[in-house]
Amino acid sequence: MTTPLKPADPKYRSFAITQGNERAPNRSMLRGIGYKDEDFKKPFVGLASGHSTLNPCNAGIRPLADAADIAIRAAGGMPQMFGTITVTDGISMGTEGMKYSLVSREVIADSIETACQSQFMDGVMTIGGCDKNMPGAMIGICRMNIPAIFVYGGTIKPGQYKGQDLQVVSVFEAVGAFNAGKMSEEDFGCIERCAIPGVGACGGMYTANTMSSAFEALGMSLPFSSTMAAEDYEKIESTEESARVLVNAIKNNIRPRDIVTRKSLENAVAVIMAVGGSTNAVLHFLAIAHAADVEWTIDDFERMRRKVGVFCDLKPSGKYVAVDLHKAGGIPQVMKMLLHAGLLHGDCMTITGKTIAETLKDIPDSPRADQDVIRPYNNPMYKEGHLAILKGNLATEGCVAKITGLKNPVITGPARVFDSEPELMDAIMHDKITHGDVVVLRYEGPKGGPGMREMLAPTSALIGKGMGETVGLITDGRFSGGTWGMVVGHVAPEAYVGGMIALVHEGDSVTIDAKQLLIQLNVDAAEIEKRRAVWKAPAPRYTRGVLGKYFKLVGTASKGAVTD
Repeated sequence: MTTPLKPADPKYRSFAITQGNERAPNRSMLRGIGYKDEDFKKPFVGLASGHSTLNPCNAGIRPLADAADIAIRAAGGMPQMFGTITVTDGISMGTEGMKYSLVSREVIADSIETACQSQFMDGVMTIGGCDKNMPGAMIGICRMNIPAIFVYGGTIKPGQYKGQDLQVVSVFEAVGAFNAGKMSEEDFGCIERCAIPGVGACGGMYTANTMSSAFEALGMSLPFSSTMAAEDYEKIESTEESARVLVNAIKNNIRPRDIVTRKSLENAVAVIMAVGGSTNAVLHFLAIAHAADVEWTIDDFERMRRKVGVFCDLKPSGKYVAVDLHKAGGIPQVMKMLLHAGLLHGDCMTITGKTIAETLKDIPDSPRADQDVIRPYNNPMYKEGHLAILKGNLATEGCVAKITGLKNPVITGPARVFDSEPELMDAIMHDKITHGDVVVLRYEGPKGGPGMREMLAPTSALIGKGMGETVGLITDGRFSGGTWGMVVGHVAPEAYVGGMIALVHEGDSVTIDAKQLLIQLNVDAAEIEKRRAVWKAPAPRYTRGVLGKYFKLVGTASKGAVTD
């Protein structure tokens, strides 16, 4: 007896469409969109386009998708284009709409899986330009395990005002500075108008550029593609080459789980540390590892942090933006330096069929001397990585601190407790937070929010008011990739499920000590138990719709806040 073919088997995909009269309705439907007899013998290639006019991050993707469509056909494939959603963090930040941001990661992953699996696609190219497009696409890709490639929509070029480079975080920080009387109304208005000069994702080493860089290091995107500007023609050329590479991967059956392994995750995280990437990378790579069925925990990030220093002087805490990194040699230069130092696995395979070592063979071992974006190996910005995993009674499952840019990442002070971001923002803007305070912002976690909002508005306001290094902020929510300062996020267990952060009272002594990797509520055990005995979870903020479903399904941040 012949063993039935399963949908995950590439043979089934071709078989389902081309073999037997019982599949004729499938062929007939496709003839309606222009398929000819010969086209049914070609691989069907999904083209997941994140184009939208909701934001500059995704508004430049349509030309890339159109170029990919033509290139896939020329390479012998049949493209099948479909759309994916996006949430604009820079617009929804600080509002109730921001609760949908992390949720959109799951919606994107589900939509790509649904389209590809229901239509028997042989492979897929995903094109994304905003923070959740990227991890959402990679989660979907790893779940399906059909040949796939990720194409980044590209980074934005910096705005200019009074000789200074601007980006979206400049506007958030200007709010605090203007409110504190440190900036004129004219300057504030000009910064708001000049910060975003065109299309592309936010320009510093924020979440979008962090994830694109990591995907290049992972081997799922082409070399140099992760730091290209959205408006430059080389972005279209790279997309066309990505199409050719994908069709070849389909023919050779190179699949994501051949590429996304424990060793390649180490490569990706090494690059995240080297470039000073976003705290969100911790959450997203935990979820990607889960989708790829690779053993990876939050403690692995701390293990990698101790091995790899920060070598790139990039915003938010540094000087330069992604287009500067691109001119300095891009991610291949960073990777080759790490490979030469024994900090990358050169034998990991990439989507091109070449290994990392083969891909980097013509890249110099050291960065060029005529630039200072990428530091040489013997002169790092920081000798160890910047994404520290802290634990203690306030976060027994762990939490994430971004410690670049800080003179002394240690603070003990009185807790200032807030149960939502708007409450905290109001306190900051009315000068109710002062130097030495440790702000505790809770019930903003995966379930408590729900949706784990990013806290760019309050952190930027604190920086604008001159308190970036003198006020601590602890939350079970997230931070933007544009955040820096004495901030600790992803606290787990979160407040809504009874984590210790729910038991903090106003005025309690709280310690953040990134040197000792400690986050501690300095209250005796007996008092904590009294508080626990009377604590009750609040009513869910949403019980229906997308956020209601997410609330019911989502897991802890320490495992990636996944829903499956």
